[in-house]
Amino acid sequence: MKIAITGGTGFVGSHLAQVLANEGHQVEIIARGADTRNPTIRTLRHTTFHPIGTDNEVKLIAAFAGCDAVAHCAGINREIGNQTYQRVHIEGTRNVVNAARRAGVKKILLVSFLRARPACGSGYHESKFAAEEIVRTSGLDYTIFKPGVIYGRGDHMLDHLSHAFHTFPIFALVGFREQLVRPLAVADFAHIMSAAIVHGRLSRETVHVTGPEEMTLGEAVQRVARVVGKRPFMFRMPLWFHRAFGWACEHTMVIPLVSAAQVRILSEGVIEPLPACPSVPEDLRPQTPFSDNQIRAGLPEAKSFGPQDCLCYRRFFREAT
Repeated sequence: MKIAITGGTGFVGSHLAQVLANEGHQVEIIARGADTRNPTIRTLRHTTFHPIGTDNEVKLIAAFAGCDAVAHCAGINREIGNQTYQRVHIEGTRNVVNAARRAGVKKILLVSFLRARPACGSGYHESKFAAEEIVRTSGLDYTIFKPGVIYGRGDHMLDHLSHAFHTFPIFALVGFREQLVRPLAVADFAHIMSAAIVHGRLSRETVHVTGPEEMTLGEAVQRVARVVGKRPFMFRMPLWFHRAFGWACEHTMVIPLVSAAQVRILSEGVIEPLPACPSVPEDLRPQTPFSDNQIRAGLPEAKSFGPQDCLCYRRFFREAT
């Protein structure tokens, strides 16, 4: 098969590209090129890299030519410059759907979020749900995935927790009420997506996907700290503090330690979908536990946050050169 992946150099998109390429499928990787976490993905066997964003419908049509399916994985968890939720999640999805129809693509997959829903006061959640509605009414065969917290090599969760533990002796948990999570291994999610694309599973369905193990957010953080080899002092802080901290991180860091959208996500818990929708069938349900070995395999190089993670530092050296 020939499959296009938007956001193909990103966390989920790159893992899906590797699974499909290893199975011998031709993969068209669509990405602006801003994400350089895994540069090898651009030269992966059976792949072609297209340095375009989802804002150019004409170029998307050309990239989708001859494709059997499109996996729409492009997304953001904070707004910066012209990369807004409206532009990326809503207008970008509309462009992808229009281009897929015009290119003769029959199937589209969308990666949404477990609790994406309308009228909830979060631009991230609302725009993700609006993208779902665009896909559901596209006239194409579709599968919409609503995953919870996904972890693995190249993610934000393990990456930022690791760097935080190597930088700070303390860690502030979100809110005074303990919330639950079901960490989802990215390899499990990529194989579920592959089944929907290659074998036609989950046709015209919206399904949620979470990991097999339920735990509190504090327990998940403590597991990561143990594997990293750190013992930070953990305490709770109110939501207003974390909202302010998320805003500050978004405006000062290249990749924020935490964004406002992530604070909202963690404050709600990440185990039940909204609106309610079924889980994937039993034979497709994730089986990989959030174990020490899995955490260790997903950890980045051990290092602390530094000046290079600050926006002002990057801007200064860019202007100086």
